[in-house]
Amino acid sequence: MITASVTDQPIVLQNLIDSVKTIQAGAVSIFSGDVRDNDGDKQVESLTYEIHPSAQKVIEEITARIAAKHEIINVAAVHRYGAIPMGESAFTVVVSAVHRGPAFAACDEIVTVVKAELPIWKYQVFADGTSEWVNSA
Repeated sequence: MITASVTDQPIVLQNLIDSVKTIQAGAVSIFSGDVRDNDGDKQVESLTYEIHPSAQKVIEEITARIAAKHEIINVAAVHRYGAIPMGESAFTVVVSAVHRGPAFAACDEIVTVVKAELPIWKYQVFADGTSEWVNSA
């Protein structure tokens, strides 16, 4: 099973884990990209992601393409958009496989490629009153 989506709702890690676990899988690899209160030497006050209308299709294509390259059983990849509170997940990938190697490899590749190819932009407001747009997740 391959599940991939963009959402404006909070990502519930346990739901994703439950969706990929199976008795055939000896490994579940998890990445949770959480919103932090700092970026470099600056204090982050707020963070918002904006997506292009094609984002859903793109994350589905990336996830399916990479899943096909690895010996995995199930995968779930979810990227959030909108205003996201500090400490909550902005991007989560969960992969199940018979062994840890393929689970780790697929998880890492999905994260790397989504961050490079998904049409999503991060807007950060800093405590010093400045702000910035970042052209990748």
